[in-house]
Amino acid sequence: MSYAETETASQPTCWRRAAELAQGPAAAALPSPGERIAVVGCGTSFYMAQAYAALREGAGQGESDAFAASEFPPGRPYDRVVALTRSGTTTEVLELLHQVRGTSPAVRTVAVTADPRTPVRAAADELVVLDFADERSVVQTRFATSALTLLRAHLGLHSDAVVRDAETALAGPLPEGLLESGQFSFLGRGWTVGLAHEAALKMKEASLSWTESYPAMEYRHGPISIATSGTATWMFGDPPEGLPEQVRATGARWVESGGLDPLADLVRVQRLALARAAARGLDPDLPRHLTRSVVLDGA
Repeated sequence: MSYAETETASQPTCWRRAAELAQGPAAAALPSPGERIAVVGCGTSFYMAQAYAALREGAGQGESDAFAASEFPPGRPYDRVVALTRSGTTTEVLELLHQVRGTSPAVRTVAVTADPRTPVRAAADELVVLDFADERSVVQTRFATSALTLLRAHLGLHSDAVVRDAETALAGPLPEGLLESGQFSFLGRGWTVGLAHEAALKMKEASLSWTESYPAMEYRHGPISIATSGTATWMFGDPPEGLPEQVRATGARWVESGGLDPLADLVRVQRLALARAAARGLDPDLPRHLTRSVVLDGA
């Protein structure tokens, strides 16, 4: 069994611990209602940042933006910057944290990380440590979802039902026919757009699958042209009216959450990515051209 399989299966336990942490030691470090914040990350962490920013602003807790760390707009005023970084060593995140610290007035920074022994400790004002969700696989699963669980719980948007849905997602069969699909489009609305982007990335990293991701309402504006028999369109959350029927009319397979919380539905995609990797003889712990952390030469 790969590390990725073990780490994927451990998510319900990790989510419970993350939710407890959000109501305890981590609470003071995370954004307060009314603060204007930016959430940053790279790769998977950027997509979790997108989901959190949409959830927080949608909950009326304050203006919340999400950026890839390399695309943060300098000079834009924020009360706090939240950085998501599993390794604590990603070049773009560290550079941004140092840059923000040097602004006047200084912006408070908090990093959510799995490893507090890394350079992020010195770069951020405060740390929230999810060491119980750290991973040996290059492909992120449990750290990303545990970080989002922490942030959802801090917003009051997490419940035990979400964890039970994750257990269901791990135990149930995967939708039929997806191991053979030639292309996947993942769709979301609001906070689940970030989940759709992460689902597409997970399938690419682990199984070299051809995947794309879009806001659901944008799918009709061109991307649906690739839908045909042998492709799959996977919706996170409630679909726009009429879209399932429109996709099915192309001959493509339409996949919905079946009542699962969207974050738990992401667990099903993780399982599918691992299953497709196994079918292709790929090692999901060591995807080609990838490392656990992107550290740029000369940085």
